[in-house]
Amino acid sequence: MPFELNASIYHYSQVNNLIREAIAKGEKELILTGVNGHRYLFAGVSAEVRAKIYGTPGLDLGCFMRGPRLEVFGNVQDGAGNTMDEGKIVVHGMGGDVIGYAMRGGKIHIYGDVGYRVGIHMKSYQDKVPVIIIGGKAGDFLGEYMAGGVIILLGMNTIYPERPIAGIYLGTGMHGGKIYVRGKVKESYLGLGLKPYPLDGDDEKELERLLKEYCDDFQMDLSEVLKEDFVKIIPYTHRPYGKIYAY
Repeated sequence: MPFELNASIYHYSQVNNLIREAIAKGEKELILTGVNGHRYLFAGVSAEVRAKIYGTPGLDLGCFMRGPRLEVFGNVQDGAGNTMDEGKIVVHGMGGDVIGYAMRGGKIHIYGDVGYRVGIHMKSYQDKVPVIIIGGKAGDFLGEYMAGGVIILLGMNTIYPERPIAGIYLGTGMHGGKIYVRGKVKESYLGLGLKPYPLDGDDEKELERLLKEYCDDFQMDLSEVLKEDFVKIIPYTHRPYGKIYAY
């Protein structure tokens, strides 16, 4: 039987203590209900556990974590996956700002829209390649200062049909990694020196592999997702601001 906890009657610090105690006792499956703004859930947890979270977790869900698989039946607030090293976060809703900040491993799959500065300072680390897949649309500064990893923006599951797929300054300061966008993105929305490129054969294989897992998580039709052409955004230099400094 999984460990079950009604978080609604506890302060967030108490919830985190109870989660750690359960994991220390050998629990591998956890169910959290009544989650409403509880912060730092599974922060720093280094264990291969699985958790279902019902409600809206607060700031920094899964920050610094190494290994857990978290499935959220609701939205997530800002900073989910902050500096995440390993594991996976699946969100059956929307995400806030700075999702995956400085993320260096693992995966974040979000069904709907996200806020601003998602994937900022995202980086690869040794053999780890972090991945963020967004089913809806994104706010400004997606992939800002990105140094590695993969962001995929689908623009499909959105509550903002009137908005562009991404906000302005997409990829600003980007010096590593890649961003795949389903459909078209205006070059005027991209960071300085960036432009969209067509996919090559390796890109198509990578995209299909990553999107298959995403579609499995949300029972989506992979062929429907791949009906639209994608573009790739990659940095034009590893030192985008190298020439503006005085030496």
